[in-house]
Order: sequence, then C-alpha cells, then structure tokens
Amino acid sequence: MSRVAKNPVAIPEKVEVVLSANAINVSGPLGKLSQSLTDAVVLKREGETITFAASSDAQHSRAMSGTVRALVANMIQGVSQGFTRKLTLVGVGYKAAAQGAVLNLELGYSHPINHKMPAGVTVQTPTPTEVILTGVDKQVVGQIAAQIRAYRAPEPYKGKGVRYADEVVAIKETKKK
Repeated sequence: MSRVAKNPVAIPEKVEVVLSANAINVSGPLGKLSQSLTDAVVLKREGETITFAASSDAQHSRAMSGTVRALVANMIQGVSQGFTRKLTLVGVGYKAAAQGAVLNLELGYSHPINHKMPAGVTVQTPTPTEVILTGVDKQVVGQIAAQIRAYRAPEPYKGKGVRYADEVVAIKETKKK
C-alpha cells in the first residue's frame, strides 16, 4: 500500500463531501470541485475523515490509492483555503497588467502578449513585475502559471524572464577568451 494513502484526509467544518460510486464532489466556501474515481481505490467516509485503500494487491491499485488520496486532499484544501501561485518578472522593461480576466504581458517581444484566464482563476498584479494567480483547483492554477512562465523562461546567463517567486535560477559564468 502507498504510504501516502495510509494517512486519512480530514474534512473541515465548512466543507461538504459527497461520495458516489465513481465520483467525488467537494463543495466549500470558495467553490465546488469534482473528480472521477477509478475502481482500483476504495474510499470510506468515517465521520469527518476519508480513508483510502487499494481494492487489490496489484501494483497499479496500490499506486492509485496514493494518487487519489493526494487529489482529494488538494480538492478539500482548494475549496476551503484556495491555492496561490506567485510569478515575478525579471528584466528591463518587463511588465504585467491585469485587466479583468486578461493578463497583459510585455516581455521584450515586438508585440504584447494577452493571456486569457480560464474560469475559476483570478489574476492580480500588485506591482508591474509581480503576478499573483489564485484559484480553487491546484492543477489549473499550476498549469496557468507554467503557461505564463513559458512565454519567457528565465535564461541562465542574466536570469531574465518570468520565474516563480520561490524559484532559484542558477546563473552560468560567461565564456572567456
């Protein structure tokens, strides 16, 4: 059995969890999320906790029990607290501006980049070089952050580009004659 799946997931007061045969629905103060389930994992609700177990001794079933546990834990955290991803822009003239559901980026190209946010993800720009993404779905917030970072990934010689706030870019030494 997966070591991750051995830990039960606690359900906070304001979160409602509905288990069906092949799906789980989680709703809370910040929104609603649903996830389809596989037959390889058995979920049991015991009071205010959910436990996970592999349905058989197969390797796939044991691995999926930990995966499903992590997904459900992220869903519960998302609808109760939400997820935030912060990006910083490093470079002369690099700036970002949020206008509703669109993020306008100027990253040194000859044209501005307009990135439309999907439903459920909000964007803020407290300063022109900071972008803060928030949402209830961890996967969607992380994917949008990765897409924005991909417009101008940090280069290794000067460190210019879009990077995560907690990312450390190793700066290479330039070639010498």
